[in-house]
Amino acid sequence: MKKVEIYTDGACSGNPGPGGWGAVLRFGEYEREISGGEIETTNNRMELSAVINALKMLNQPCDIVLCSDSKYVCDAIEKGWLKKWQSNNWIRNKNNPVLNSDLWKQLVELLSKHTVHIKWVKGHAGHPENERCDSLAVAAIKKLNR
Repeated sequence: MKKVEIYTDGACSGNPGPGGWGAVLRFGEYEREISGGEIETTNNRMELSAVINALKMLNQPCDIVLCSDSKYVCDAIEKGWLKKWQSNNWIRNKNNPVLNSDLWKQLVELLSKHTVHIKWVKGHAGHPENERCDSLAVAAIKKLNR
């Protein structure tokens, strides 16, 4: 199984507001950067979009180290919240629906194809790949505002 490193970040100018996401995928000596954005969104949606779009780039099952500064994404996967939400038909507690369930459903399917190891990194703390992903996300927002 190929070993791939994925770094992701999302950003929003206002929350909600224009948002962008960026990702860096690394396989051995090969590296690819991707980014995108939406006119009206939230930071959490952009964090999820970064991970989803990065995973969509992979055309075969991989052993992935996924690095994100989003506790929302990392904790949902690592702490089992995602599996619980799915088993509860996308209801968090009592009658509160899971926010962004459309994206979480996509993520569940993509994660099922790979072996994924989650690594949380502190945002805006000088982590080179996280800083690059942030720059990609911010640039994507600027493209929307043209």
